[in-house]
Amino acid sequence: MPEVAHPLPLYRIEPAILEEAADWLTLLRSGEATDDDRSCLEHWRCQSDMHLAAWQRAESVLGTFSQVSAPVARGTLSQLENAGRRRALKTFALLLMAAPASWVAYRQQPWREWQSDLHTTIGEQQSFDLADGTRLVLNTATAVDVSFTDSVRSLTLLQGEILITTGKDPAPVARPFLVHTDHGQLRALGTRFTVHQLGDQTRLSVYEGAVQIAPHDAIGKVVVAAGEQRLFSSTRFHPSERASDNAELWEQGMLMASDMYLSDLVCELGRYRRGVLRCDPAVAGLRVSGAFPVNDTDASLTLLQQTLPVQVSRITPWWVTPVSYTHLRA
Repeated sequence: MPEVAHPLPLYRIEPAILEEAADWLTLLRSGEATDDDRSCLEHWRCQSDMHLAAWQRAESVLGTFSQVSAPVARGTLSQLENAGRRRALKTFALLLMAAPASWVAYRQQPWREWQSDLHTTIGEQQSFDLADGTRLVLNTATAVDVSFTDSVRSLTLLQGEILITTGKDPAPVARPFLVHTDHGQLRALGTRFTVHQLGDQTRLSVYEGAVQIAPHDAIGKVVVAAGEQRLFSSTRFHPSERASDNAELWEQGMLMASDMYLSDLVCELGRYRRGVLRCDPAVAGLRVSGAFPVNDTDASLTLLQQTLPVQVSRITPWWVTPVSYTHLRA
């Protein structure tokens, strides 16, 4: 298919196709693309004028980097790619959907996540014993800064999910234990709890003791007791819910599904896997129950094939989609 001389305007390109272009852009920038991957990209690019226009926009984003000094461009790309595939994918998708030069503003932001005190990559989990006896476990693709002073014990969750079991502070003067997220401050009241920073909100799940939430821009504070969880943004609290077992089972390398939508399960497994893991809309509404290993997502996908009327379609090792049998035969 010949390339269009005048690419379609941005508003005429479907967001889903722009996201697919971001997938390909992230894969190519990772340095792990194979010849088969490039062949698949060429096939994808030639599907329609809209696909071609989306890819031209992706190339224009990379071209924008060449318009600034080489050290700045190389440094920004390097930091983005080192931050992990999921974060790079999200960023490239935003850049493709925004103004061509919008990355210039984005690169001004500090690359805190991967200059953090503690961090894990996609699919990795690590535990740490802090100076006060607190046990801190980092889930996949998580970054945390630690700051202990004479007056306070403080963690800043930059991205991802953590499990905290607070220790008995040995300092002569009691110091509060605080966790900061993009949306507010948490104050532990002798406890075991998880904190998961999502895009526009934070989820707190408490298993022992209690934790106080103080959003940045909301009036008042709430205390979440053991057995409860709450979502909150910088401006509001969501209603209290029963704490999900999954919020701490990940420490044991497991994801427990109880009548969960297949699309939600695939989304969760995708947090632990490099590349694109998507669910075919035709099977997204299937209900799933069972225990799935997060440290071996291929085994989890095999289990899905054995228990549901689905087949896992692998375009490349980076691009995997559970689809229906009917979809495969079509």
